[in-house]
Amino acid sequence: MGEQHHVKFPQEVIDEYSALGVDLAAMFSAGHLGTRMGVQIVEASADRVVGTMPVEGNTQPYGLLHGGASAVLAETLGSVGAMLHGGTSKIAVGVDLNCTHHRGARSGLVTGVATPVHRGRSTATYEIVISDEDGRRVCSARLTCMLREVNPDDARRAAAAG
Repeated sequence: MGEQHHVKFPQEVIDEYSALGVDLAAMFSAGHLGTRMGVQIVEASADRVVGTMPVEGNTQPYGLLHGGASAVLAETLGSVGAMLHGGTSKIAVGVDLNCTHHRGARSGLVTGVATPVHRGRSTATYEIVISDEDGRRVCSARLTCMLREVNPDDARRAAAAG
């Protein structure tokens, strides 16, 4: 879980954040909770965010993937998309998360793909589809984030605290 990996960002995003001295990998990570759960962000842009999470270690007493674990993956991916949409002048704060659990997963990795439903000036909504290794849908989620203005120095401090 603690291994380093490289997230694929669009070049314009890398350039925008580099100019501010912000470490993208830290800024758009899964945070401490996501790290404990093994969430890995594989690809990130405002149009599409992809991440994985192991089922092992994230199960409920019956041995199935915990619905709350799916919610963590969904909120992480949708929040990253909303942050990238908002750009360096805004911070995304989740205000509504809805998850529908379709089937259980007992092993392997689940993969979440977040795509935008709405991207406005003050809110962004993403649909997140979580699938098992056989491509079967495990969970459908929708996250709405409020986009708030932020001082670039605050963003640097948040990334450094990451």
